[in-house]
Amino acid sequence: MTAMPSPAKLKSGTPLPLIALPQDELLTVNINQIPLLKDMVAPGVHIQPLRLDPEHGEWVFLATLAPGCSLPPHYHTGSAEVYTFKGRWLYREYPDQPQTAGSYLYEPAGSVHTFYCPEDNTEDTVALAWIKGAQVWFNEDGTFNSLADAASIHYLTETVSKAQGTGPVGYIHGGAAGVSKS
Repeated sequence: MTAMPSPAKLKSGTPLPLIALPQDELLTVNINQIPLLKDMVAPGVHIQPLRLDPEHGEWVFLATLAPGCSLPPHYHTGSAEVYTFKGRWLYREYPDQPQTAGSYLYEPAGSVHTFYCPEDNTEDTVALAWIKGAQVWFNEDGTFNSLADAASIHYLTETVSKAQGTGPVGYIHGGAAGVSKS
């Protein structure tokens, strides 16, 4: 037997059209309750996952970035959005466009660049990223290095949190959406 959805209701009890599916709770997490996973994807790149949705290829995380950290050259299969709360970071290909506190960056699919935080930064950089699709990483000689997407970040979250003894990482996950308890 297939369960049929029933209409959501307003707090007053008034039913809404069936297109408004019921939701028992808000899907919310608090960054203060998510452990900082140190050096998760590269030295000096510390991640707090907020939402990992492999079904839709979306991953949202808060990154704390040490001075001098970097990522390999990569391109995005989907768009990326980054808001910088503090600090400074750049792409080697765009040295005249540093991203600093208050900067919002939209990257269309197909963007190619090499991320880094300058070694002369006097503080960690903190940025929120929402990525759709994958980052395909390359070595300096142009050969394939690795791939980062919602599924691989989910795997890294689980393995790094166990290795670092941080305990469960509560982030919003895709599919039958909910908050992960592990």
